[in-house]
Amino acid sequence: MTGTEPSRVTDPTPAPPADSSAALPADVQLPESADRPGRTRDAGARAADWTWRMIRRIRLGTRKPANWLQLFKFGVVGVSGYVVNLTAFALLSELANLFYLVAAVLAFCVAVTNNFVWNRVWTFRATDGHAGFQAARFLIVSVAALGINLGVLAILVDLVGVAALPAQAIAVAIAMPCNFIGNKLWTFAEG
Repeated sequence: MTGTEPSRVTDPTPAPPADSSAALPADVQLPESADRPGRTRDAGARAADWTWRMIRRIRLGTRKPANWLQLFKFGVVGVSGYVVNLTAFALLSELANLFYLVAAVLAFCVAVTNNFVWNRVWTFRATDGHAGFQAARFLIVSVAALGINLGVLAILVDLVGVAALPAQAIAVAIAMPCNFIGNKLWTFAEG
């Protein structure tokens, strides 16, 4: 391959552009990304491979009845967490007269504790794993979902004009899918 031909993804060490080595002294090394223009494509290919493996894993997982039962259990725990969240939110925002975003964060803390315990013990039966590590991962996944929840809640209340309680109900429902995917594939992943 000459330095003027385009690099191919399959070529592990593509030649640098024809004029790059002529402009530099012999003892100067280019950084790997500049020296190997195909590296960007390699990273893209790795990301595509990971995505296709994840899609295949999810597709194959849908063929197992045990996964559907687990999804049902996750839904039951989610409904209980939803009720816990809305109850805590109503008590904190209406009775304690807290600002709706503060009430949402506190209600989230109560609901996430409820959901972690039930998902660990009942849904995923992941009591063999270290509870502290699982709790940390569960919290990370839940905080990501909380970010979605708060964003949707703020949009609904401040921009659309929806009352806080129904807006919270909608926001929690929109954020719930992040929880299942994150917890199934990371927090309580088998092996």
